[in-house]
Amino acid sequence: MLRQNQKILTQLYVLADLLCTLVVFLVAYWLKFQSGLLDYVKSVPFSTYLLWGTIYSFSAVVIGFYLQFYAPKRRKRYTLEVLKIVQIQTLSFLGLLSLFYFTKEIHISREFLAIFFIMNVMVITIYRFMVKKTLSAFRRRGFNKRFVLILGAGTVGRSFYNNLKNYPDLGYEVVGFLDDYQSEHAEEHREMMPILGSLDELRAQLNRHPIDEVIIALPLDAHKKYAEIIEICEHAGVKTLIIPDYFDLLPAKPFFDNFAGIPLINVRDVPLDELSNRMLKRTFDIIFSLAAILVTSPIMLAAVIGIKLTSPGPILFKQERVGLDRKTFHMYKFRSMRVSTAKVADTQWTVENDPRRTAFGSFLRRTSIDELPQFFNVLFGHMSVVGPRPERPFFVNQFKEEIPKYMVKHQIRPGITGWAQTNGLRGDTSIQDRILHDLFYIENWTFLFDIKIIMKTIVKGLVNKNAY
Repeated sequence: MLRQNQKILTQLYVLADLLCTLVVFLVAYWLKFQSGLLDYVKSVPFSTYLLWGTIYSFSAVVIGFYLQFYAPKRRKRYTLEVLKIVQIQTLSFLGLLSLFYFTKEIHISREFLAIFFIMNVMVITIYRFMVKKTLSAFRRRGFNKRFVLILGAGTVGRSFYNNLKNYPDLGYEVVGFLDDYQSEHAEEHREMMPILGSLDELRAQLNRHPIDEVIIALPLDAHKKYAEIIEICEHAGVKTLIIPDYFDLLPAKPFFDNFAGIPLINVRDVPLDELSNRMLKRTFDIIFSLAAILVTSPIMLAAVIGIKLTSPGPILFKQERVGLDRKTFHMYKFRSMRVSTAKVADTQWTVENDPRRTAFGSFLRRTSIDELPQFFNVLFGHMSVVGPRPERPFFVNQFKEEIPKYMVKHQIRPGITGWAQTNGLRGDTSIQDRILHDLFYIENWTFLFDIKIIMKTIVKGLVNKNAY
């Protein structure tokens, strides 16, 4: 069985990246200066371009090592690799521009640099995708396998084994199980891998089989054996991974923290807990909301006039909502209903053919124009452009008792739009489904994810068919 050494594969990746960048450099140079497709004034010799291209290529490799781009990716999603590629190429490009500034290199063609950068990102992304698909195909056929031994033939171990069978492209093969209670599990393993022996035979099994990784899937009451198991595995040079007996309580991507010198499992990792992510999101919120207010100001002015002409009462409707850290704030909307008591507004859902709404208000709600004043909430820091929709305190107190994990949504700022809303969960739709989408957003937040949600909102989310 062919088993490639990871160190050799890493070296091949580095060489391939350097070669790819060199080829892209030559193609970009040809397009700019020799193809005749673009106008140019050539004031810098080819050797100078080649020097800077070489510096760029090697800096990208160095940054790649720093960002763990060349670490094993067998278990990682390709989308994460694409993000790393963009990050590495952008940092390298900015570094190159900085060097131009310090060396006073002002005659390098900016158009050439733009072509070189864009083509480099595209070509590396495509070739890495092809490599990943090729390796997956080889693994499906039995090449480049990694062999796994599972300690524990109970529920946890069997669940891991069954899940692993659904991912043949990962190239993992289970050699068998070790368990001290073989007779109890014998019936359950008739159609599964065999139980090779007891835990005491771990050292012998590691010597007998080409094991790459040992998965500890033992119950909590066996924790006293973990130290010896890990010591035996490390002595044999085998990786050890632990599946907690309470894995079903953890999120898909648990985060390990350190508190007072003790490692802790963070049951719910929230990317926006990091200061840099919060600053990025807040900066974007301010810029985007200011731009949105300027662009939509004629629409808001028309809404103000329409409200004043069609029904008596205030232009804005202010309602208490629960936001970040369970603190309340007043959310602004254009008034779309006739004036009623605060008790009615705070404790009743809007229903189809609601007698309280005005004809002009129905139009505002269907087109989401009534939501535009919430950009001022974003400026004031009450809300974000993207996030879980905030709810009234009356319903928050009700839902937190009825819907599991409902209160987790208050760990980040609420939003004008969100992942749930762009998936059709607006108005009179399932609260349970909304929370599942909100939790997914909270645990998987990225800046690009926000952009995706905003684009989906603009493309298909402006007209709300569920808004009454």
